[in-house]
Amino acid sequence: MHENSSFLLFAGSSHRELGEQIAKNLHVSLGKIQIETFPDEEIGVQILENVRGRDVFVLQTIARRPNFYLLELFIIVDALKRASVKSITAVIPYFGYARQDRKDRGRVPITAKLVADLLEKSGVDRVLTMDLHAEQVQGFFNVPVDNLYARPVFVEEIKKMGARNPIMVAPDIGSIKLAKAFARDLGTGLAIVDKRRVSAEIVEAAALIGDVKDKEVFLVDDICSTGSTLKMASWVCKQAGAKKVYAVVSHGLLLGKAFEESAIEKMLLSNTIPLGNVPGRERLQVVSIANLFALAIDCIVSDKSISSLFRPQ
Repeated sequence: MHENSSFLLFAGSSHRELGEQIAKNLHVSLGKIQIETFPDEEIGVQILENVRGRDVFVLQTIARRPNFYLLELFIIVDALKRASVKSITAVIPYFGYARQDRKDRGRVPITAKLVADLLEKSGVDRVLTMDLHAEQVQGFFNVPVDNLYARPVFVEEIKKMGARNPIMVAPDIGSIKLAKAFARDLGTGLAIVDKRRVSAEIVEAAALIGDVKDKEVFLVDDICSTGSTLKMASWVCKQAGAKKVYAVVSHGLLLGKAFEESAIEKMLLSNTIPLGNVPGRERLQVVSIANLFALAIDCIVSDKSISSLFRPQ
């Protein structure tokens, strides 16, 4: 990738480390920005360099403190807009609130749509994200949305592991499409764990569809928050005779201790979300997706096709 002085990359405070990695892959420096929190908890932002007429990318992952980081992103975008930038692309590795994409009960909001509206209203011209929980969220926007996939990076890591007799397993019905894509790319079989959700934190297994006996299982999911789904699925596979159980997760929120209590020996996860001091860290292997975002940004700046780089599910 060549240096292109026509664009600038800024990073909010949610995941500056990833911003620096992406900038390194693009052979540029992060844009200078001052972000501070005043004593009354209000957010202050100042852009510290000339951005007039430039294409600007702002990285902010909406996790850990989603409400705070969303507002910070809106404020950064507003500051850039008022500084007469040419265009603003919000680079959101983890799109918070994406799971609230429909009315599944009476009198509940569609918060993913609200976030989309607010991003557009703040001045965002384009969104670049990864592994949306529900791809229909792209339709909530009236601006272009590019949804990248972490799968190519994970596939290479799984190949390096040299697993014998591997099988991809969907830990619930919602992950079947993702697990099928992994199975296709790796040339393996597919199994499905059917579950019944009792509450927001408790799930129960209903059935295992497929044969995992004496196989190395790779549970595939896009998000791991409390870990209850993966925990349940890991024990179902173990009880069905799986030799080893691994997990592959795009977005690792890893809240609570469910991961520690699972039968998962190792979890591969991307760095869309900063890890922090999560329990069971010795069993985690972080895979960087910085180069994928750098390639996508380069495509946007150079007016190249992003779809030619990333094979969809």
